Amino acid sequence: MQSGAESPRHTRQAWSVLIVSTLAFTVCFMVWMMFGVIGIPIKKMLNLSSTQFGLLTAMPVLTGSLVRVPLGIWTDRYGGRIVMALLMATTVPAIWMMGYATEYWHFLVIGLFVGLAGGSFSVGTPYVARWFPKHRQGMAMGVYGAGNSGAAVNKFVAPVILVAFGWAAVPHVYAAIMLGTLVLFWLFSHSDPAHLVPSNVRFTDQLRALKDPKVLKYCQYYSIVFGGYVALSLWMVQYYVGEYGLDIRVAALLAACFSLPGGVLRAIGGVLSDRFGAHSVTWWVMWVSWICLFLLSYPQTDFTVQTVNGPTTFHIGLNVYAFTGLMFLLGISWAFGKASVFKYISDDYPHNIGAISGIVGLAGGMGGFILPILFGALMDWTGVRSSAFMLMYGVVWVSLIWMYFTEVRRTDVMAPHGTAALAPAAR
Repeated sequence: MQSGAESPRHTRQAWSVLIVSTLAFTVCFMVWMMFGVIGIPIKKMLNLSSTQFGLLTAMPVLTGSLVRVPLGIWTDRYGGRIVMALLMATTVPAIWMMGYATEYWHFLVIGLFVGLAGGSFSVGTPYVARWFPKHRQGMAMGVYGAGNSGAAVNKFVAPVILVAFGWAAVPHVYAAIMLGTLVLFWLFSHSDPAHLVPSNVRFTDQLRALKDPKVLKYCQYYSIVFGGYVALSLWMVQYYVGEYGLDIRVAALLAACFSLPGGVLRAIGGVLSDRFGAHSVTWWVMWVSWICLFLLSYPQTDFTVQTVNGPTTFHIGLNVYAFTGLMFLLGISWAFGKASVFKYISDDYPHNIGAISGIVGLAGGMGGFILPILFGALMDWTGVRSSAFMLMYGVVWVSLIWMYFTEVRRTDVMAPHGTAALAPAAR
């Protein structure tokens, strides 16, 4: 699969592809997360409920998720360069039109087309992976996946434009950035016919992996580390504004403490996965997530205790510093987890990375679509903002239990006469 991988020319092309693809993915992710910032003035302008706000932020995530499977398959078939370029070109008019929307349904419909940018992940992942030998594919996919930091870039750039020129200027600037990135990508990327799936492989053959229980398990993992990352990246700015009464610029800056490590450190997660294996990294990621989400779930609480000196009132709750610190740790763990899940894929499906990454990416993206809506519905229902973390805490429990029974527990506890019959761990 990596013919000529040792030649200097191939090596230069591989690194050029990786760098320019990562830049393109960063810009695509920045655009994909646009509503996480401009959604706040839009919510105020249209007087939206929390559930409506959740749906607004989630609409781009929906299409970005649904197109991942076909885009992954087309990347295997036609090559990542042409598919990525066409995808970026398609989003530019929609991004520009967002600045002229005035009604709620306008934002929902245009958001669907802007969301195509989110499908870039399942294009670039197999595209960059095939330029590197197997023992370095985790690194390559991790570096590319660091483009998730576009969520943090959005939190740095969008508030500045919003305060200076109004929210409508943000999509216009983003459309220009996307167009410029498209030109750079086309100039510095390359194609290799050896990376294409043979023409006798049918789409149905590639999709057959949906029946594999391992693929379903990886989908569950990714719905947390990526779906949760997307959902919280969209949700955190308004959470800071509502929970702690912060200015939108300060709120976006603090929210970036989660988004930035959650994207940039994915490359380190890829290196760790190459060295220690996908299972070991993912197992620790889930436990760190479990601890952080347990603490984040606790709402601001006042309670009174009857003491010998009379009633005494106590307050329990995270201040803004403790909250931001826990979100920072959660972002780091999910950065590692996003890389380790795709290390599973490159290990188990080396000849079908595009289709499998598209399927798993779809699951992660659908998590990013459904979770913000559920966050809003839970807040409207309970009035408790931290209910978002309670939901995520329960989802992490599912993955921990699933991983334990399929990967961790190797002893057959039902062996006859109490003998310990070792069974291979399923992956």
